[in-house]
Amino acid sequence: MSSAPNPTPPPPSSERLMSLDALRGFDMFWIVGGAGILRALEKFSGSPFLSAIRQQLTHVEWAGFRFYDLIFPLFVFIAGVSLTFSTGKAVERVGKSGAVKRLLTRGLLLFLVGVFYSGGLSQGLDGVRWLGVLNRIALASTAAGILLVFLPIRALLGVCAGLLLGYWALFAWVPIRAVQLTPTAVQEGMARTGATNALQLYQNTHQRIRGMYEPGLNVVNHFDFEHLPGKRYDTYYDPEGILSTLPAIATCLLGVFAGSLLRLGSLKPAQRTLRLALVGLACLVVGYAWNGSFPIVKKLWSSSFVLFAGGWSFLLLAAFYQVVDGWGKQRWCQPFVWIGTNAITLYLVSSMVGYGAVAGRFLSPDLRARLGTSGEVLQAAGGLLVLFLFARALHRRKLFLRL
Repeated sequence: MSSAPNPTPPPPSSERLMSLDALRGFDMFWIVGGAGILRALEKFSGSPFLSAIRQQLTHVEWAGFRFYDLIFPLFVFIAGVSLTFSTGKAVERVGKSGAVKRLLTRGLLLFLVGVFYSGGLSQGLDGVRWLGVLNRIALASTAAGILLVFLPIRALLGVCAGLLLGYWALFAWVPIRAVQLTPTAVQEGMARTGATNALQLYQNTHQRIRGMYEPGLNVVNHFDFEHLPGKRYDTYYDPEGILSTLPAIATCLLGVFAGSLLRLGSLKPAQRTLRLALVGLACLVVGYAWNGSFPIVKKLWSSSFVLFAGGWSFLLLAAFYQVVDGWGKQRWCQPFVWIGTNAITLYLVSSMVGYGAVAGRFLSPDLRARLGTSGEVLQAAGGLLVLFLFARALHRRKLFLRL
C-alpha cells in the first residue's frame, strides 16, 4: 500500500468553488437566523404549511430524522470537502510533517474555542464541557485530515467502512449494565433499590445486556458516564461524547470523498454533479436500510445516521455545485457566501450576542407590545438584516477567521 495519496488533479483553474462557501453559508444560515424568522412567521400567520416546515427546524427527540438534524453533520461533511483542497496544498508547501502540524494546531485552537463557547472555566474545572459541537468538528476534521495526508483514497474508503462497522459492533457485541441513565429512570431506580446516587445505582447493577439503542441505555452513553470528565450536556452523558466522535470522523471522510470527486479535472461539471448525486442516493438507500437494525439517531451519531445524513449532504453539494459553479448562477447565493466564508465567527457572535437581540434594541417595549406577534416577525427580520450586513462587511474587508 502506498504511504502517500496519489496526487489528484484540481478542477480547471477557471472554476471557483463558490458553491462550497454558499453551501456552508446556507447550512449556518438556519442556525444563526433562518430558523428564528420562520418560527416568528409561523406564530404570526398560524399557517399549517409554515407549521409543518417549522417542525423540520426542530430536532427529533431521539430516533428519526428532520432537516434540522442535518445541519451539524452537513457542516462536518463540508469540512471534509475543504480538506481535500487545503491539505494537498499544505503538503506541497511544507511537507507531510508540516501539514500534520498545521492540522493539529488548527484542531487544538478550534477545540479550545469550543470549550470557551460552552462556558469555559466559568463553573470551575468540574463544570467544563470538554466535548461539544465545535470540539467535534475539531476532532473529526483533524483526524480526517491526518488520515488524508498519509493514506490514498482507496485506503480511506476502508477506514470509513471500518469506523461505521466497528461502531455498529460496539452496540451489538459489547455488554452494558441494565440501567437506564436518564434523570427519570435514575430517580425511579434509586427509589426502588435504595441507592443514594446515580453512580451507586450504576455500580450495583450486575445484570448485563447488549444491542440496546435507547437514551441512556447503550454502550456509548454508558462509556461517557464512566469516562467523560466535566459537564455532560444530557446530565449523565453527552450527545457529542467520546465514542460517538469515531463515526463523526467517517462523516468528515464522506466529505473528503466528495471533494475528491470535485477535484477530478478530467470530468465536466455535469459529470461531477451526476457522480455526487449517485453516491448520495446510494448512501441514502444504505442508511435507510440499516435503520432497521441500527436506528438513525443523531445523539448517538449512529452509522445509519452517518450514511443517511451523508446522502443528503452529497445531494445538496451536487445541487449547489451544478447551479453555482456548473451553470455559473452565482448572484442569488452571495448572502450565503458572505456567511460561509466566516461561518465560525458568525456562529460565535450569534451565541454571545444574538442578531435578533441587536435588532431588538431598536424596538421600544411599548412598540413591541402594540405590534404583538408582528413585532416578533419584525425583530427576527431585523436580526437577519444585522446578520447579512455584518457578514457582508467582514467579507468585503476580507476579514476571515480561518480555523
